[in-house]
Amino acid sequence: MTTTTDLPAPLVAPDADRVKYADTVIRSINLPIDGIAVQDPATAETIAHVPDADVDSALIAVSKADAAGSDWARSSLRRRADVLHAWYDKLVAHTEELAHLISREMGKPLAEARGEVKYGTDFVRWYAEEAVRPAGNFRDTADGGASLLTRRSPVGLAVLITPWNFPLAMATRKIAPALAAGCPVVIKPATLTPLTTYFAVQLAIEAGVPQDLIQVITTSRSGAFSEAVLLDPKVRKVSFTGSTPVGRHLLNLAARNVLRSSMELGGNAPLIVFDDADLQRAVEGTFAAKLRNGGQSCIGANRIYVQDGIADDFAAALTERFAEVAVGSGLGQQTGLGALIDDRAVAQMQSYTDNAVDLGANLLTGGHGYESPGNFFAPTVLDNVSENSDVARSEIFGPIAAIQRFRTEDEAVTRANATEFGLAGYVFTENLDRALNVADRLETGIVGINQGVPSNAGAPFGGIKQSGLGREGSAEGLEEYENIRFYNVARRATS
Repeated sequence: MTTTTDLPAPLVAPDADRVKYADTVIRSINLPIDGIAVQDPATAETIAHVPDADVDSALIAVSKADAAGSDWARSSLRRRADVLHAWYDKLVAHTEELAHLISREMGKPLAEARGEVKYGTDFVRWYAEEAVRPAGNFRDTADGGASLLTRRSPVGLAVLITPWNFPLAMATRKIAPALAAGCPVVIKPATLTPLTTYFAVQLAIEAGVPQDLIQVITTSRSGAFSEAVLLDPKVRKVSFTGSTPVGRHLLNLAARNVLRSSMELGGNAPLIVFDDADLQRAVEGTFAAKLRNGGQSCIGANRIYVQDGIADDFAAALTERFAEVAVGSGLGQQTGLGALIDDRAVAQMQSYTDNAVDLGANLLTGGHGYESPGNFFAPTVLDNVSENSDVARSEIFGPIAAIQRFRTEDEAVTRANATEFGLAGYVFTENLDRALNVADRLETGIVGINQGVPSNAGAPFGGIKQSGLGREGSAEGLEEYENIRFYNVARRATS
C-alpha cells in the first residue's frame, strides 16, 4: 500500500459571518418551532425544524393544488411564461441567500452552492421560454378525407419527489416544466435538505405563482405518503429522483392508477481515459466528475478505467490534484470539499476504502475520516482497484476515485457496460472517431466527451436500463408533463 499523506490536514472552520447570514435566511422562512429536525452536516447542529405532515395533511395538499390547477391549466401560455420569468428574476436576485442556505443544510462549499443556484435557475428560465413554444402538428390523412390536428394539454396534478444532494436544482428541474405545461404541483423534498425548497417556493409565490398551486410537503412517513398520494385519483403524474429500489416501488404504486411516471434512478458511471487523452484535461475532467458535490452525484464518475500507457501519469496527477483540496465546512473561506450528508456516508466511504485495500488496491491519498462532530471524509484516490471490490460494484456517492486499468478499447467498453445501470458515462481521448464510436457503444443516457460536467438545462437528462424512465430538461422535459391529443377534422370533398 502506498500513501502520499500520513496525517490529515486540519479541517477548514466555518466563517462566522457566513453562518450568521445563512441563519438569517433560515429565520425568514415560515417554519414551525418543532417537527423534523434539519442538521448542518458540517457541525451536526440542528438549524431548523420543518413540518412532519401526516397522510391527511398530504391529501389536503393534493386537493388544494388540484383546485388551484384548474385555473392555471386554462391560463395563457404568456401568463405562465411571465410568472416563470418573474420567479427566475427572484431566484437570481436571491442567489446569495440560496447559496448560503444550500451550504448550511447540505454541506457543499459555497462556491459550488452558487454554481447550483446558476444551474437550478437555468431550468426556470429555460421553461419560461419553452412555455410559449408549444409543440403541435397539422397534417392531412393519406386519403384526403380529413385533417389531423395534434395538440398538447397539461397531464394534471404532478407529485414531485426530490433528493437531498441538489436541493434547488432538483426542485426547479421538476417544478418549472410542470408549471410551464399548466400542471399543479405537490413537491416532497428530502427531509435532510428541505429548507431550500421551502425558500424557493416562497419566492415563487412572491413572483406570482398562485398561492395553492405549489404545495410543499415534508414528512417522516415517506412510505405512507407515497401510498396515499399516488393512489389519489386527482394525481396524474409522478416524478422521482432517487434510488432504483425506491423507484421500483413507486412505479408499482403508479401502475395502479396508470400515472405518467418519470424516474431518475441510480447510476454507476464509467469514466474511460485512453492513452491519447490530453493528460491535464483528463485529470481536470475526472476531478470535476468525481469531486463535484463531494462525489454525491448520480452522474459522479464511479469506475475510472485508464489505459495502461497513461495510467501511471494519470494516477500521479490525479493524486496531486486530490491531495491539495482543503476539507471543511461549506461555509469556510478556503473549503474545496465539504461535509458528506451524514455519518452513515462517512462509514460507507471507510468501508469501501478498507475493502479495496484488502483486495490489493494502492491507497495514493486520503482514505480516512476526521475527528469531528461533522461528517467529513478526505478526498481519496485508489489505484489498481480489483473488479471484485465493493467500490468497483457500487454507486460510491462520495469522494473516492477508484482507478482500474485496461489494455484495449473493446475491453474498456465491455467492462463499462457490465452493470445494470445506464445513467452517465465519460470518454477522454483526442481521437474524434474513437470518442464518438465509444460514446455510441456505451449503454448510458448521457455521455461527457472530454469533460466532467455534462448537465445542461437545454439537454435531456436521464438514463436507460435500471437508471430510469423519462427525461428532464430541454423540450423533452416539458413533454413529460403534457398529454398528446389529436383532432380528426372531416373534410367535404370539393366539386
